[in-house]
Amino acid sequence: MKVYYENETSLESLKNKKISVLGYGSQGHAHALNLKESGMNVIIAEVKGGAAWDKARSAGFEVLEAADAVKSANVIMVLLPDQIQKKVYDEAIAPNLKEGDTLVFAHGFNIHYKQIVPPSNINVMMIAPKGPGHLVRRTFTEGSGVPCLIAIHQDPSGDTKEMALAWAKGIGGTKAGVIETNFKDETETDLFGEQAVLCGGSAELIKAGFDTLVEGGYAPELAYFECMHELKLIVDLYYEGGLSRMNYSVSDTAEYGGMTRGKKIITDETRQTMREILKDVQNGAFAKEWLAEYANGQPKMNQLREETKSHQIETVGVKLREMMSWVKK
Repeated sequence: MKVYYENETSLESLKNKKISVLGYGSQGHAHALNLKESGMNVIIAEVKGGAAWDKARSAGFEVLEAADAVKSANVIMVLLPDQIQKKVYDEAIAPNLKEGDTLVFAHGFNIHYKQIVPPSNINVMMIAPKGPGHLVRRTFTEGSGVPCLIAIHQDPSGDTKEMALAWAKGIGGTKAGVIETNFKDETETDLFGEQAVLCGGSAELIKAGFDTLVEGGYAPELAYFECMHELKLIVDLYYEGGLSRMNYSVSDTAEYGGMTRGKKIITDETRQTMREILKDVQNGAFAKEWLAEYANGQPKMNQLREETKSHQIETVGVKLREMMSWVKK
């Protein structure tokens, strides 16, 4: 696996380009500001009159509506929610692309699942920071960066990889390390991780542990601290040094109890369910389901959001976090 760093990369391939960033949200503001401060010519595409439009203008950017921003640029970064990218592409991007333009993504969803199929004379690349936008921005201002993935889908110009590395360098990624992958692997691993571990698996594990303690007669406040609050302490140890770091840092009792009981929670049946989730990601079933859900007005999504908000762990958590002055609201 090749990892690219500062001394192996250059900004030159983007220096004479006009870059349009579509979307001034979490990732959009970070990419745009970091690139601008790295000497790039960046404009923003946003909905006219919206809060993000005003925010981008206040940051000193020229702000245009999407179609005009695409016309004005030769490198177009699409930093919009997955579910609306196709509509914006069909209506504002595709009619205004010019031969030799470069289309950029931070996630491979729409390219991999063929929601967006660019012409063969357009470069298509991806730069995906492995962290949220505020972290991409903060680490850049501190003089470091967040590790990034890059991928090349189409390369008619022959220098798309150089542009991807330049972009990664411009947002600070090469100070941490940049790994080359492809749209398929980035998309499928990202979706699986979100569903099985990061967002889906962890949330259900937390709720199940909380419910088990409350059903066992323990105070909800104690259950919250054990199953929700302290999870951050463990995750931070994972982040700093992996599983071994966590085991080294906790008590021997916790280490032994975790290693002997964890496999009773994550069973062979659980692993088989994970394989089924991965299969749905790989064959496009999840993408099809999610896009249909969005097109139908998100009834299931809205129902699940309400169920989460009404869970006892959420109501208890609101009260307990009022005790924690260090937790920002």
